[in-house]
Amino acid sequence: MRLVPGSDVPARELAPVGGPAVPVPDPARLVHLQFRRFAGCPICNLHLHSFVTRHAEIEAAGIREIVVFHSTDDELREHVTGLPFPVVGDPRKRLYAEFGVESARRALLDPRVWGPLVRSSAVKTWRVLRGRERPPAARPTGGRLGLPGDFLIGPDGRLVAAKYGEHAYDQWSVDELLALAAGAPAPSARP
Repeated sequence: MRLVPGSDVPARELAPVGGPAVPVPDPARLVHLQFRRFAGCPICNLHLHSFVTRHAEIEAAGIREIVVFHSTDDELREHVTGLPFPVVGDPRKRLYAEFGVESARRALLDPRVWGPLVRSSAVKTWRVLRGRERPPAARPTGGRLGLPGDFLIGPDGRLVAAKYGEHAYDQWSVDELLALAAGAPAPSARP
């Protein structure tokens, strides 16, 4: 089941790796809930790097980033150092199921992912060889065929926008996120 704008997102607290619980929705700002693949995923790392470098701009737009991986906290711990936003492990894929984020062979077979896959794998290999990053697990929890998902949730708990990736590198860019946030309704109290 896929969520559509206007859907209610039930209130909850998520427990990130190495940090305090974070509320979803956040009563004071928009939440960008990103569903990525597995800990150390080269494609995910390439994408998240753009969010790290523009994090101040994202926060200034009133957006709280929260990233979910279908990995265990132990798998994630060695990959999240230095990230300026909470990272949540969901190895049983409960949140993935609730939000309708799937896994499929097309995650890596779609020709549109091949360029980013080669580029991200080269960057990841270079960083691993230089001791700056750890390699991903040979058999990551949840597998390698996850598809990304992006959800912009208003302070009132209503879904402002959603994107279900068609392949492993099909997600919102920072510019797309900022444009969606600029068009979001003004915050109001949750009923």
